[in-house]
Amino acid sequence: MAVSPFEEPPLDCPRCVRLVAFRHALQGKYPDWNNAPVRSFGSIDAGLLIVGLAPGMKGANRTGRPFTGDYAGDLLYSTLLEFGFAEGTYKADPNDGLRLVDARICNAVRCLPPENKPLPVEFTACRPFLQAELAAMPNVKVLLALGKGAHDQILRALTVRPAGSYPFIHGRLHELPTGLHLADSYHCSRYNTNTGRLTTAMFHDVFRTIRNILAP
Repeated sequence: MAVSPFEEPPLDCPRCVRLVAFRHALQGKYPDWNNAPVRSFGSIDAGLLIVGLAPGMKGANRTGRPFTGDYAGDLLYSTLLEFGFAEGTYKADPNDGLRLVDARICNAVRCLPPENKPLPVEFTACRPFLQAELAAMPNVKVLLALGKGAHDQILRALTVRPAGSYPFIHGRLHELPTGLHLADSYHCSRYNTNTGRLTTAMFHDVFRTIRNILAP
């Protein structure tokens, strides 16, 4: 099913049976949480689109704003502030007044999946929203994939083939045949930072490369 260029998933999106059931269960357990498809944050006119895998249980699924309320957001938003892609103060609250500057954040799958593991059919069902979002962004130049799952879904959304010509490698900057740049980073999750797979310096290096493409 196609979506129009500016259409976000409805709050009662019925596309994925498993995710709908999980959402309904959480609505009963945590009635004050968002427990709905998480909509993108930032201007449609941005030059940078950051793509995550899916909302976190106690992060975006709770607050309703991408990467807001969990450790991944602490690292992401502090980095955005550091490199001039955000203004204000991040307080892990969608009402904190934080504003993105020339940046937008979304997830490849808009609803929380059990164990944070979307199924292939769920990626497929949600992909039209990412495709429509990309098509609706007139100034986008750089796509940042946070993790291999997001990387793969970006390539599929853009129908870039062969995908194997653009492998996921942390710190790699790919020039896609569409004219866009695809930057890769390990996901800024607590697991990756606690194990040393991703350090703050490594994450900053990725954003330094992006900043060099998108002049302030």
